[in-house]
Amino acid sequence: MIVLLWVAGGASRADAMGQVVVRAGAWALLVVASLAGPRPDLAGCRAIVWLLAATIALPFIQLIPLPPAWWQALPGRAILSTPGQAVPWRPWTMTPGATRNALASLVVPVAMFVILAQGKARVHRWMPTMLLGMIGAAVLLGLLQFSGAGFNSPFLNDTPGLVSSIFANRNHFALFVAMGCLIAPAWAFMDREALRWRGPLAAGLVIVFVLTILATGSRAGILLGGVALALALLLVGRNLRRRLRGGPRWLLPACVVAAILVIGGFIALSFAADRAVGISRLITLEVGEDMRSRARPTVLAMIALYMPFGSGLGGFDPVFRIHEPFALLKPTYFNQAHNDYLGIALDAGIAGILILVAAIGWWALASIRVWRAKGDHDILLGRLGSAMILLVLIASTADYPARTPTVMALVVVAAMWLARGKAHANGVALPS
Repeated sequence: MIVLLWVAGGASRADAMGQVVVRAGAWALLVVASLAGPRPDLAGCRAIVWLLAATIALPFIQLIPLPPAWWQALPGRAILSTPGQAVPWRPWTMTPGATRNALASLVVPVAMFVILAQGKARVHRWMPTMLLGMIGAAVLLGLLQFSGAGFNSPFLNDTPGLVSSIFANRNHFALFVAMGCLIAPAWAFMDREALRWRGPLAAGLVIVFVLTILATGSRAGILLGGVALALALLLVGRNLRRRLRGGPRWLLPACVVAAILVIGGFIALSFAADRAVGISRLITLEVGEDMRSRARPTVLAMIALYMPFGSGLGGFDPVFRIHEPFALLKPTYFNQAHNDYLGIALDAGIAGILILVAAIGWWALASIRVWRAKGDHDILLGRLGSAMILLVLIASTADYPARTPTVMALVVVAAMWLARGKAHANGVALPS
């Protein structure tokens, strides 16, 4: 599954070749897991089952044809009617093809959930190592692009010349690498016996990850990288204090300051060498020229128009063209709202907002539980999952990362870790 996502899971557009590959592969893995795998253990993760079920049910319901009178009562549908002709039965969504694509995309998180639910504890112990290898391989590919190698994947609709690695969007790649800044320190402290060599390796990986984020040119990536570093310090703070318990009091603050100075020094060198593209773009940013801020009033007006039912999942592009003002017309198109909270409100209306609020509410309550609890491996994994989801929530305020198969799957992985950590904190027995 990880190899499949690395090869073809970095695009969100429906017409990208990678969608065919990753969905077909996910279906194949799901069938094999269902027929030949053990029975999934749902201890502690029933909330994830309900959230996945609600997420699948919503686009399915939007595709059910409605009687003409019901359909005409939905806001904003008049433009789809032909004057003088009878209105046929039509689905809730204004864009049935796009909504079917949204429904089909959910096979990826479902397959990842089933595989993890079937796995024993050793699978979850190995997952950070596998994900770190996945991120490291993506970083190597990104650095090749940064050096001018000119690699462009046939499975993605990426932009030639940009550092986006296995993703079509450099912001999504920056989020992916920022997750690596979280996983690496946690991975180092998951094996006390191997900490002597894992610690220096993790520190080196974090430095490489931070420099890679700067090389992507992603302004959002800079923020995510900073948040990830702060969260990483919180993740391993207790373990680090325990490790340095026998030393003087000033040793831990000195280590933190030294780490900040080392990372800051590498960032300064990168900027001085004109390699920190993200910082350069941040300095030269002009808000008036940012398409996202210019389109925001139009998106808000669309949300108000299509409430409370929404326009249909996956159909932002054609629906936005109906309302796009002349001032925003340009040779390229505005593919998403670039704020997934607004995008969900537009596409799914009140129902989508309720599911989103339920998901965030579960994440918040589970996070409070695992961050307060004391424990070893499962608690650390739970905190790591909580932090990874927080990064996705932050990134979604200015982009749409969770619409890519890879990030969808990573959200499921993080949610499973968080659920296992919460169950461990509550004293629930987990499969060994």
